[in-house]
Amino acid sequence: MLAAERDRWALWIPVLIGCGISAYFAAAAEPTPWPAAAAAAVAGACAVFVHGGLRWLTVAVLCAVVGFAAAAVRTQVVSAPAIMAETGVLTMAGQVERVERFAPKEMRLTLSHLSAEGWTATSTPARVRIGVRTKGDDVRPGQLVELRAVLMPPPGPSVPGGYDFSRQAWFDRLGAVGFAVSAVKVTGQAQGWGAWRVARWRDDIGRRLLAQTGGDTGAMAVALVTGERAAISEETMETLRVAGIAHLLAISGMNIAMMTGFVFVVVRFLLVCVPGLALRHPVKQWAAVAALGAGFFYLLMSGATIPTQRAFIASTVVFVGILLDRVAITMRLVAVTAIVLLLLSPESLLSVSFQMSFAAVVALVAVYERARTGGWLAAGHGSMPRRLGVYVLAVAVTSLVAGAATGFFAAFHFNNFATWGLLTNMAAVPIMGLWIMPWVLVIFVALPFGWEALPLKMVVWGNELTLVIARWVSTLPGADLRIPALPDVTMGLVVTGGLWMLLWTRAWRWWGIVPMLAGVAFAFTARPPDILIDEKGKVAAVRGASGDLVMLGGSPKSFARETWLRRNAQKETEDAAAGDRPTCDTLGCIYRPVRRPDLRIALVRLPDALPEDCARADIVISAVPAFRRCKGPLLVIDRFDLWRGGAHAVWLGKDSVTMLSVAQGQGLRPWSLYARRTEENADKPQ
Repeated sequence: MLAAERDRWALWIPVLIGCGISAYFAAAAEPTPWPAAAAAAVAGACAVFVHGGLRWLTVAVLCAVVGFAAAAVRTQVVSAPAIMAETGVLTMAGQVERVERFAPKEMRLTLSHLSAEGWTATSTPARVRIGVRTKGDDVRPGQLVELRAVLMPPPGPSVPGGYDFSRQAWFDRLGAVGFAVSAVKVTGQAQGWGAWRVARWRDDIGRRLLAQTGGDTGAMAVALVTGERAAISEETMETLRVAGIAHLLAISGMNIAMMTGFVFVVVRFLLVCVPGLALRHPVKQWAAVAALGAGFFYLLMSGATIPTQRAFIASTVVFVGILLDRVAITMRLVAVTAIVLLLLSPESLLSVSFQMSFAAVVALVAVYERARTGGWLAAGHGSMPRRLGVYVLAVAVTSLVAGAATGFFAAFHFNNFATWGLLTNMAAVPIMGLWIMPWVLVIFVALPFGWEALPLKMVVWGNELTLVIARWVSTLPGADLRIPALPDVTMGLVVTGGLWMLLWTRAWRWWGIVPMLAGVAFAFTARPPDILIDEKGKVAAVRGASGDLVMLGGSPKSFARETWLRRNAQKETEDAAAGDRPTCDTLGCIYRPVRRPDLRIALVRLPDALPEDCARADIVISAVPAFRRCKGPLLVIDRFDLWRGGAHAVWLGKDSVTMLSVAQGQGLRPWSLYARRTEENADKPQ
């Protein structure tokens, strides 16, 4: 059976590389490079000298080791200093690398080439990201600025096993985040060429377009032109997510395909219109070169995100295939694209954009291969009604397949599922492909001449119609379907089964359903934490009798609070049972769970409450240091524990208490703030 699929073996190379990368990130401590190098040397030698099944086994091991080594090398290459604790007000200077504008007087700056009092060459972060709420309309990429700001380390997960921003910040070389407490003072302008030039062009175009339009539909137009979505309100983004069409604003495979495909068709048509030109010259290849140029330009203007890079690499292979008169849209194209991205940016494997974009592409290409073999695509050649019918069918199939492929990843990362995504995509994708994206191309052509007003208005009209559809769909019953947090094991089993079904072609591919069902079953058996504590001990959550989380302290707008509710598929804290509410005052909160009435849980806010709570409570969560004075309770988590370990999760058994911290989940890795504090023996919190 395996020998009959010999032509598909190469498709598993990026999967094996991904397994090696996953093993690297799953390690409890930073691996040393020598074992990986030795394993690579042994596997490479065996792949050359052995034969038969053992040879392919060594090739598989070699691919996994290469992925492991690529991740380890990448981690060291991007290494940069990061601050260890919150600073006071700093006067700092730097070069503006990126400007994200949320409102007229609200933006976020990414600064590089930094300097600040007390920072040395070995302690200065490569980049910092600072929120600015003061006047700063004149700040642009490439400018040298000064400001006063408070900086903090990039935050870790708000719950063990949750999204780790600090890990992504490490690979972005982002050493601190914070907020400005003064206006931004422009002191100069960077010289020469650099990435800031492209950022400046993008910012100029975005400002220019926003000045001519307004509202979310105008901001959506800017997102389609420059890839910058910061100006779109959170309400509109949530509406698009619930409707299942937020992906249309992320410049990725669909957008790049529409842009390059439109350029290819238009250029080829214009060249064919020249008498005799098509008979004497390869105008099809010329059009392919023009489409590649348009794709590269769009890549730069969109900020070159992971989905855009993947889409550009894929489109490059497609048009190179056209240049060579070869069929390029194959699963091998997807495999080559994945290999390139994984080796250049191994951390992208963990990103939602990589997972969702490749899930959709792999599923669509698999369906395309079956359709080409079955011949139903050829049905589009014929009368206009038949072609229209095939187009509608293709849009429906594409939306259904892509939605099914990405739906699991949306549930895993965002804890929601777009129930009516097929309906919305069938209505919105034709608008995007036939109306909006052609006008986006016209905007690019018109910008140098100052004629962008008309095409911009056309794009805004298309966005308005798309938004009307999204708002209607988001009001349908069950549109906002919340999904509880899924365990990593479920992710691994579902992905393994999905790849098995899509990469093989013989009947045995259906065995992939088994691990997928096992992953779903495991999700039902996984037990969520009974207690959650944020990294400062100011807010905690306890699971009530109904399964809802009951909040102890904290602001309603607390990020940890919002994250916990989302992961629990819970919309409002008020949905908790009336008898499950805590008793709170200025000193702290006392809570006795209905499911465990024998336990008394205390959240301590001020030191004055500590003696009494330590004497009467079974579990004490203290935002202040408890030292050794709190010996009576079964479990004490104080300010020092949270400083060393970050957010905590607790599981209550019949006769035991199990605890897991973010630090334990992260392990001794370079991006872990808690590991760095342990290794460098930094000052303890006050």
